[in-house]
Amino acid sequence: MEGKAWHQLSEGQLQGALNTDFKSGLSAEEAAKRLADNGPNELQEKRGESPLKLLFNQFKDFMVLVLVGAVVISGLLGEMLDALTIIAIILINGILGFYQEFRAERSLRALKELSAPNAKVLRGGSYQLIPAKQLVPGDIVMLESGDRVPADVRFLECNQCSVDEAALTGESVPVVKESGVINAEAPPLGDRKNCGYLGTMVTRGTAKGVVTVTGMSTEMGKIADLIQMTEEADTPLQHRLEQLGKILIIVAIALTVVVVLAGVLHGQPMYDMFLAGVSLAVAAIPEGLPAIVTIALALGVQRMIKRRAIVRKLPSVETLGCASVICSDKTGTLTQNKMTVTQLWLGDRKIEVTGEGYEPTGQLKEAGKWIDSKGDAALRRLTQIAALCNNSEITRDEQSDESKKHKPGKGAIEDKAEWRVKGDPTEGALLVLAAKTGLNKGALENLYKREKEFPFDPERKRMSVLVAHQGGKLICTKGAPDLLVQRCAYVLWGDHVVPFTGTLKIKVMQANEAMARDSLRVLGLAFREIKSYDSCDNDEQAENGLIFVGLTGMMDPPRKEVKEAITKCRHAGIKTVMITGDHGVTAEAIAKTLGIIGRNGRVVTGTELSTMDDAELERIADDVNVYARVSPEHKLRIVQALQRRGHVVAMTGDGVNDAPAVKAADIGIAMGITGTDVTKEASALVLADDNFSSIVAAVEEGRGIYENIRKFIRYLLASNVGEIMTMFLAMMAGFPLPLVPIQILWVNLVTDGLPAMALGVDQAESDLMQHKPRSAKENIFARRLGWKIISRGLLIGFCTLGAFVLALHEGASRPDQLVHAQTVAFATLVMAQLIHVFDCRSSRSIFHRKLLENKFLVLAVLSSLLLMLAVLYLEPLQPVFKTVPLNFRDWALIIVAAGIPTFAMGIGSVLGTSKPKNRKIAYNGSNTAPRQVAR
Repeated sequence: MEGKAWHQLSEGQLQGALNTDFKSGLSAEEAAKRLADNGPNELQEKRGESPLKLLFNQFKDFMVLVLVGAVVISGLLGEMLDALTIIAIILINGILGFYQEFRAERSLRALKELSAPNAKVLRGGSYQLIPAKQLVPGDIVMLESGDRVPADVRFLECNQCSVDEAALTGESVPVVKESGVINAEAPPLGDRKNCGYLGTMVTRGTAKGVVTVTGMSTEMGKIADLIQMTEEADTPLQHRLEQLGKILIIVAIALTVVVVLAGVLHGQPMYDMFLAGVSLAVAAIPEGLPAIVTIALALGVQRMIKRRAIVRKLPSVETLGCASVICSDKTGTLTQNKMTVTQLWLGDRKIEVTGEGYEPTGQLKEAGKWIDSKGDAALRRLTQIAALCNNSEITRDEQSDESKKHKPGKGAIEDKAEWRVKGDPTEGALLVLAAKTGLNKGALENLYKREKEFPFDPERKRMSVLVAHQGGKLICTKGAPDLLVQRCAYVLWGDHVVPFTGTLKIKVMQANEAMARDSLRVLGLAFREIKSYDSCDNDEQAENGLIFVGLTGMMDPPRKEVKEAITKCRHAGIKTVMITGDHGVTAEAIAKTLGIIGRNGRVVTGTELSTMDDAELERIADDVNVYARVSPEHKLRIVQALQRRGHVVAMTGDGVNDAPAVKAADIGIAMGITGTDVTKEASALVLADDNFSSIVAAVEEGRGIYENIRKFIRYLLASNVGEIMTMFLAMMAGFPLPLVPIQILWVNLVTDGLPAMALGVDQAESDLMQHKPRSAKENIFARRLGWKIISRGLLIGFCTLGAFVLALHEGASRPDQLVHAQTVAFATLVMAQLIHVFDCRSSRSIFHRKLLENKFLVLAVLSSLLLMLAVLYLEPLQPVFKTVPLNFRDWALIIVAAGIPTFAMGIGSVLGTSKPKNRKIAYNGSNTAPRQVAR
């Protein structure tokens, strides 16, 4: 039965196609048979990875496999201490990654929303409550306000029924449902008003429907299937590290061969040279790199947790750092998903209403001045009608037990009780308006007793209530202004009721059109007193000769922090694209308010997208700022088109309709509070507070983490090049070994390790967010990093060898001549690296950053110095590391030689001989790709 156009079938055709009886429903036997044939009415979830597999996945990285090879070689050579050290590093790296991902999964489970598990179904002529997973096609279900639609249904009867479909379609306003036939061939889901979909919420009224499809055949099921078919791509960081690992393997093998051959040719023992060559090969592979990368990412994750963001995959934080486009859903992500009255029109008066969401606090302003609603009779009457002609309630939820457990850190958003609407969001907005003027619905209803209601009807487009007050009666009405005006004979103009002339009606309609152009949803409000001789038996009698009071304009407002966040993105060279299922006019208005659309911005609708092939979409992708009225498949195509254009795409969303695109994006970001389970499962990052500005913080964090990774790669590899060049040049010149293998391994473990880790938590440079995003294809050695590594490494190698040769020459009369010279070389190499680590903090030179700013780095350097002094001066360690104590003259030589590589290059930079190639962004005020100017 899949693929049928259920919205086009008449009741008779429906009954035949589903082989059911609308009066008695299915029999128990038939339902059981269909359940066996179709399976349970539930989405098939992808089986989660077991903790054991999650742990095993941590060891599949290429760099880890390289380290395993280093362990084998070290073991074969009898260097068990080195082998055990590398094994410990591999295990620490794996455990850290496993812990973060496992904890993220547990955190996400705590955020999951519970769905209503039951459904009221007609079986064998009587209604019964059954588990929703037992529903089958052909079942007749009853729905009422507050129910989740338990499967895809075609409505048979609707009684003022509205359904919130935002999670599926992105529609910001509940859809009024109807039971008639829709003849359109393939209208968007949001326009199929005679159908309901699994997981959506009934906000008002009641309805009766027949189940058409269940489980994975539903619209939600199709999206779930689309998610499972979407493959996740490796992150740029994973590509870079894999690339680096391959380079280092080739370098390590080449160096081993060259050094061993050079040493043997100059008369060195074969075994000693092989051991030295392997030690250098191990040194060439920075085995601490995977652990340091993991630690840097994990620390970044901890900082994000303080901002209420849960990272499911460690590399995802870094990936945000090279995002060039953020695609965002509108409803609930850029906007609050809370209808709010923002404007009133009363007798040619325009009044602005402040306040956010459903919190009943705010003020009213006219012509720039605050007004007192208590002394304003017309305003008082309008808000009375808004509260009385209303079936919703506003409530305040207490802070959840789960949120009470989390004490937010510095920079976190405080948890607080949420104001919510029980019922229709539009009516909720009117209640909040009334509350802002001091009117309480409960108190009003004690004074104005409701006697009769004429419910909202899609054809009449209005609702009225009859209330009794102090011996009299009132009709209060709200509805579409164009139709309501036709029912009004008078208008409240100022403090007076005057005849509603054609001229005044034109003014009302002009005000209505102006508010609609601002993408406000406009409602008119009217009333009249009921005389004793008046009849109110039906709506035609009641809603006649009304007094028009005014207009209310409402919208789903943008989140207050979003505009600033989008501006920050633009300054960082990141384009923001709105992708929504809502109408184009509404989407464009919000986009203009937030600054998403620039001078040359373009809006494309789902209808236009359907006529484009992938190649055409790819051609226009860079020019489009807003996609409106799109389907889940469209969102996925948009993300993929941007990726083909070379962009690193972040996709934010909360609804199920966002999930396929969220998973396909380079980094998917789900909303933790309003987000659906399926979207969270598809994401790499979950925002626990649904705060869009947290994405900008994550971008900055990601950029900082990547730059820190580059810093310690620069430090580690320059240090390793220095070690290698010291040995290589000595072998080529025919000198004795300047460093013994145990010293090389000590430097590799201690001097390289602690400072490199401290660089992983280094503070970002001040202009970090003033540069364009780096390319996802950027080589890890780009932006002169390769030159800096080679040049500093060569200088470290030359200076270390120079100190060794001088010490060897001056100590010719010493019995421990070679050991003393090797100790000087060892100390020079260590000091050169510890000085160089401060140079690595800046993209320019050591003189461009405060030396003591990174306290962790200072402590790491001091720790390495103390360990070096222990190796030099503690007698039990001297024979192990082949060292001797050094005197003042030795230290003078060491300090001078060690300082030359860093300070010589630093002075050159200050004098202008080493200009950076970094580039800053110049802005043209639009939300398009920024121009670049040299810094």
